Amino acid sequence: MATFGTLSDRLTETFRNLRKKGQLTPADVDGTVREIRRALLDADVALPVVKEFTAAVRERALGDEVNRALNPAQQVVQIVNDELIGILGGQQRRLQFAKNPPTVIMLAGLQGSGKTTFAGKLAKMLEKDGHTPLLVACDLQRPNAVNQLQVVAERAGATIYAPEPGNGVGDPVKVARDGVAYATRQQHDIVIIDTAGRLGVDAELMKQAADIRTATQPDEVLFVIDAMIGQDAVNTAKAFQDGVDFTGVVLSKLDGDARGGAALSVASVTGRPIIFASTGEGLDDVEPFHPDRMASRILDLGDILTLIEQAQSAFDEAEAMKVAEKLATETFTLEDFLEQMQQMKKMGSMKKMLGMLPGMGNMKQQLEDFDEREIDRTEAIIRSMTLAERRNPKILNGSRRLRIARGSGMTVTDVNQLVQRFDQAAKMMKTVARGGVPNIPGMGPVGGKPGASSKRGKQQKAKGSRSGNPAKRAAENAGIAATTAPTGSGFGLGGQNAPSEADLAELQKMLGRG
Repeated sequence: MATFGTLSDRLTETFRNLRKKGQLTPADVDGTVREIRRALLDADVALPVVKEFTAAVRERALGDEVNRALNPAQQVVQIVNDELIGILGGQQRRLQFAKNPPTVIMLAGLQGSGKTTFAGKLAKMLEKDGHTPLLVACDLQRPNAVNQLQVVAERAGATIYAPEPGNGVGDPVKVARDGVAYATRQQHDIVIIDTAGRLGVDAELMKQAADIRTATQPDEVLFVIDAMIGQDAVNTAKAFQDGVDFTGVVLSKLDGDARGGAALSVASVTGRPIIFASTGEGLDDVEPFHPDRMASRILDLGDILTLIEQAQSAFDEAEAMKVAEKLATETFTLEDFLEQMQQMKKMGSMKKMLGMLPGMGNMKQQLEDFDEREIDRTEAIIRSMTLAERRNPKILNGSRRLRIARGSGMTVTDVNQLVQRFDQAAKMMKTVARGGVPNIPGMGPVGGKPGASSKRGKQQKAKGSRSGNPAKRAAENAGIAATTAPTGSGFGLGGQNAPSEADLAELQKMLGRG
């Protein structure tokens, strides 16, 4: 995640140096804790949180659990991971719904923190879960705030209650109270109240927020905080907690490039859990906050569970079964490939998904260089093909490829490379679908053990006759060969002769290994 990128780099480098040591001394632990302290302070984590965090890490790192560990360095990483989970809130906390609808959710925070955008994101997320949210426009102070919420509601496909034009006109407390009553009449089971913010904390802001809370008695008060505002995040959170109080925190703008470590302090300083993390400007760029998964991302340990959840929500299981069947029966076409790409695009940014894989912190430059538009270019090429060409790329001659290149705004070389990559990918996927091990050009079988082939050769050689009589040895070897001759092959060639050395050489050349 971009906001914690610098912190992640510093911690990863610290642990990389630690892994070089077979046994940890108190001096090693002190040096590691010192580097962690510097990394946290540089990332704007609040000083009291840093002191508490490093003290806990040092105490556990010098304890018996590390001294008896087979790999002390990994044990220290685990300790830091556990303590990070602790300052991020420990356990995940979900929204609390009212026993008798509607559930009232009030959003609070400074101006520019992302409340209005998050209101739309939350409405869209709740609609996917079968709820019927109502957005209530109570930010009547900021210019065009009501219009902005109307646009966001339209994009999210949600209903909005906005009786006042805003721009300084209207009573936000009355609008909030009437909005809850309207939701009850119209049978909306959730009300999301978007309140006003200020550029800074002041008495008028706090009084208005407190009056709205008193009038509506919300089940959840979510404090939306900009993860990029630095140390002031802690002071702002304390002020809102004292003036209005809130039940949960929403971290917004986690896709920014600021240090963002102050966001790590909010849960620890206020004692309130982080419930949601907003990771972009799109209405789908929001996710429930999991302290353990966020700690894993910061330590470059990956976030496979979130990646799996995103895949499950984007991919149709029935469609996936059809694709698997097509791969097994060798009927997978460019048309199917296009559908798979479209489903992958539903999962969101490829960079974000790749960033959830363990160890991707070491490949930051490759991730930065990854061009998201490559998928769009590939889609344009395939869409420029006729249905017959998608289903049978073998008919793509020179004139067809030139037409496709012109239609997609690409070059013939781009078209050729796409067809070549598709052929290679299809071969690999067919191998996997049949339960085999894919053979990557230039790398050999994936997961193959080094020396396996030579060991197998030695075993086959040992099976031969060891008779001292040449004639008897030849006869016995001939008998072994006859009994072990293959009766068929994966290509349906039956008992035909094995491929010649020339055939194998040609195959190697095609695979790029010649």
